[in-house]
Amino acid sequence: MSNINYQKIILKTVVAVGLIGIAVVAPNALQVVKQFSPNKKKWVNERYYLSETIKKLLEKGLLEKVRKGNSEFIKITKKGKEMFAKYELGDLEIKKPKRWDKKWRVVIFDVEEKKRNLRNLLRSNLERIGFVKLQNSVWVFPYECEELIFLLKTNFFVDSDVLYMEVNRIENESRLKEFFGLK
Repeated sequence: MSNINYQKIILKTVVAVGLIGIAVVAPNALQVVKQFSPNKKKWVNERYYLSETIKKLLEKGLLEKVRKGNSEFIKITKKGKEMFAKYELGDLEIKKPKRWDKKWRVVIFDVEEKKRNLRNLLRSNLERIGFVKLQNSVWVFPYECEELIFLLKTNFFVDSDVLYMEVNRIENESRLKEFFGLK
């Protein structure tokens, strides 16, 4: 199998269209796959992998079947939206400026216990982006990232539970400056 992420392609296709006929998903996703796999002989295999991936996404509960009249469609589930958000955020990077503006970006959150998986997902994404944990729900980063945090909040449906701040000074910040290689 090639390095193409079929789950990502299928989830993006379903998110873009909304409710989509099962027979329509594979051809649309296949158009994306063809961009990465110009060898026509592989397209037969790609169809098989796409079909199998759709089955797996249904089994995992990331997609669900919906019946309208005589037609069968699939749509993305809440769990699928969370997975899609992971993929979307994985594509984003924060560009490091040439000079640090001497401001700290602090993200604090209070996500309730019943949303523990969401809270852990938020933490893991902050860590992946490059934030440093000051406390369990307090994370710091030296570069502008407000748009990315906004995207995190909206993708994980935690807008009111997460607060983004820019601060000029953090007590004992020399450890943070050293960690980030700042002067």
